[in-house]
This record gives sequence, structure tokens and C-alpha cells, in this order.
Amino acid sequence: MSPVRTFILFIRRFFNLIFFLGLEIVCIVLIARTKTLQGNELMNSANSVSGYFYNKQNDLVYYFGLRQMNDSLLNENARLRSELAAYSAVDTAKDGKTSLPLNFSDSTHVLHFAEYHYRTARVINNSVTSANNYLTIARGSEDGIEKNMTVISSNGLVGRVENVSKHFATVLSMLNVKQPVSAKLKEGTTFSVVNWEGERPDVLLMKGIAQEIKVKNNDSVYTTGYSQYLPANILIGTVFKKEILKKDNTQQLSIRPATNFRNLQYVYVIENKMSGERTQLEDSTKGKNK
Repeated sequence: MSPVRTFILFIRRFFNLIFFLGLEIVCIVLIARTKTLQGNELMNSANSVSGYFYNKQNDLVYYFGLRQMNDSLLNENARLRSELAAYSAVDTAKDGKTSLPLNFSDSTHVLHFAEYHYRTARVINNSVTSANNYLTIARGSEDGIEKNMTVISSNGLVGRVENVSKHFATVLSMLNVKQPVSAKLKEGTTFSVVNWEGERPDVLLMKGIAQEIKVKNNDSVYTTGYSQYLPANILIGTVFKKEILKKDNTQQLSIRPATNFRNLQYVYVIENKMSGERTQLEDSTKGKNK
């Protein structure tokens, strides 16, 4: 049977239905073009339906554009962090922090502007259940990443870069039994070490705090800056539990990490451009004292 004959038979079979639908369409168009109550209602309904689908289309486009928007925001945050660091300076004569602008007539005041540079990185692998957890970021040596650079999230400390390839780097997480961190309480005069003992990923421990030190729940714990690579005053977490260790009569603080390691997608890698100078000087001093 030829296609033309098949088409004719189809028309003859459904002629009444096709004719009815055609008349309905003509009626709807005529009503819509008039300014009657029915016409206005019909146009409003049509606009509501089309608006609904346009809104869904916009939501879909917005969803698929979220990653690009997120990357853009992260890059902007990294730029702002770097600019903020540039407004902090170290006065080597007074050994203190000061803010710009600085106008000294005394030539003995030597100023070194903070040389922290922030780079964004996407987390492509992350572990939280082993004793030595690490994460992998999609940044490498070609992006300026180097061993021992500090890694943070938007909320707090993450860890330290351990190995670097051309396009990727692995980071020793705070959830690593080999990653103790020099820390201080928020009042700034009590120092100790924060580490993870390989159990729950949402609990860090800070030991050796004297009993006379008053510590409250929700007190913040920060980095000290004593490390060659770790900047000071990065939030590690907050205290949520205290207990006395009988063996040495000191306090042990349980700390909830500021970073949610279970849901880590993007991080910042911090480059300290002064670390090389400091490392060289300290290594030279150690060599002379051997």
C-alpha cells in the first residue's frame, strides 16, 4: 500500500476528530484576539502556563550554571583574601602587626608586607575513615602548588600539601594521626598541640591544658603560626567537651573541626612567599648549633 493511500485512509478514519480539533483551535484564537472576559481569562491562563515552563527552563539553566558561578565566587574570594593579606605588615623593629598606611621617618623601621597568596582548588578525592586520611585536589605544580603549602576551607583548616604532580596534589588532612598542629586557645596565651587519634572524623583532641586555665564550650581554637608553612590565626575548631586526665592532672579538650571533612568540595591553597627565606635561616642556625 502506497504512503499516499495510507495517509488518505488515516484522514478518512479520523476526519471527525481532526475537524473538531481544528474548529477548537480556530475558536480559541478568535476568543483570545477579542477583549472579552473570556479572551482575557484565556490569555491569562496561557501566560501562566508559558510562565511556568519559562521558569522551569530558567531553573534548569541556573542549575547547570551553578558550577561556573561557584568557581567564579571561589576565585573572587581567593583574590579578596590575597588583597586582605596585603594590608597586613610586619614591623621588624617593633615585632608587631600594624596596618596600612604606614609613614615612618625613622629609617630603622623595615617593613615586609604579608606575602600570602591564595589559590582555589577543587577536591576530587577525599577519605575520612582510615588512620591516615588524605584528599586529592585538581591543582599541581603547573598551577604553582608546592609541597607543604597550607590548605584551608572557607570555614577553617584542612591540612598540608604532601605530594605534587603536574596537574594534581595530595593533601594530608587534619584527620591524619601523623598531622599534629600547633594550636592556641582564643585568649592567645595558652598553647598546645591539636591532633586526631584515628577515631571519629568530627573530633580532634587538644591535650596538656593546665587545670587553672578556664575553658568554655564553644571557645575557638586557632593555629599559632609557629610552623614554617602554617599561617597564624586559622580557625581549627571549637571546644565542645572538657575532661581531666588523672595521669597528669591536665585538661583534655575535645574539639569539633571547623571544616566539614565529610562534605569537602573546594579548598584554598595558601602560598607563603617568605617561607623559603625563613626555612633557609632556621636550617642554617640548626646546622651551626650541631
